[in-house]
Amino acid sequence: MCLACVLATAAADEIVLNPAAPQTYTVVRGDTLWDIAGRFLHHPWQWPDIWQVNPHIENPHLIYPGDLISLSYQDGKPILSLSRGAKALGGRLVKLSPTVRESPHDDAIPPIPLDAIHQFLSRPKVVSEADIEGAAYVVGSQDEHLAVGQGGRIYVRGLPEHPAAKYSVFRPGGAYKDPESGAILGYEALHVADMQLHSLGDPATGVLTWTNREVLKGDRLMPQELDEYPDFVPRAPETEIQGRIISVIDGVSQIGQHNVVVVNKGTADGLEPGHVLAIFQRGQEITDPIGTEMAHRERLADLKRQELENPSSVGRFFDGVANDLRDAKLGIDKALGERIGGAPVRIQLPEERAGEVLVFRTFDQVSYALVMNTQRPVHVLDKLSNP
Repeated sequence: MCLACVLATAAADEIVLNPAAPQTYTVVRGDTLWDIAGRFLHHPWQWPDIWQVNPHIENPHLIYPGDLISLSYQDGKPILSLSRGAKALGGRLVKLSPTVRESPHDDAIPPIPLDAIHQFLSRPKVVSEADIEGAAYVVGSQDEHLAVGQGGRIYVRGLPEHPAAKYSVFRPGGAYKDPESGAILGYEALHVADMQLHSLGDPATGVLTWTNREVLKGDRLMPQELDEYPDFVPRAPETEIQGRIISVIDGVSQIGQHNVVVVNKGTADGLEPGHVLAIFQRGQEITDPIGTEMAHRERLADLKRQELENPSSVGRFFDGVANDLRDAKLGIDKALGERIGGAPVRIQLPEERAGEVLVFRTFDQVSYALVMNTQRPVHVLDKLSNP
């Protein structure tokens, strides 16, 4: 058993190159780190294991359009290296003349498609019951409208003594529960609008600068956060993770590539942005007709032994009659093709790997993850573990 565990670990750590891996690749706009890793590796999350940092390049962990990535070997092991300001001509690297390059930080290629997760980087968010109870709230609106849209004025109570200038309006959503213990892990806070504080007071007055849904009485306010684009790298977790998909954003019934899912593990469990988890689909429960017949025959054999061991001659007689009737029914059922035996034997098929997710935002007990690829249908409550 120990040997099997060691071999399994070794197999998991072994670098597997993509059979179609190129010797060099020039990064283009629209690439993601996951895409590039998949060109060279069978498992994109193994990227950090073969990435060779060039100390002569500023920010070698950031990759920009036009950069050249090369595959080579060192001591028999594959490595990937970066050439910035160079390009391949006729199979050789040609150094380009130095030029002034003004490039914002966000010009670097993202780790995953940011358009798929943009709205989830700062909102919605997961909050506690105490966060909801302590947040400022909408108490009314100008002209007593029941629902207010963009440009409308709302009245707010519960702001702190030194309030922020801009707030996001949230609506408390459903509770995220652990499927094993039933414990509440947090509550979804649905982002419905953004508000600019207009004047202080009790109540304070604000103007809605953007709305996704109409604002209602009782909606909560939290200081507006800027979108954050973490420079995370796809990688396997350092600790063992055993979790489940507990929800899917937008409530689709069948989860596919680039859907955002909620995981019942968070920072308290060691999850960080960039961690990749494998999805395992629960095996189906099926009926085993042969096993059902075998179980029935074993039961008949037990009854026959009880007949022979019965100390009473009268008891043996009646047991024999009952067993003869059972044997006759078995023969008739087989001749007619009827189901044999009592309750059918049911077995659970093994779990099957269904794809991978990449964690991009973490909270204390839950995380948001993006489905990177799927090999078969994925559903809520499917298991997640180290890849």
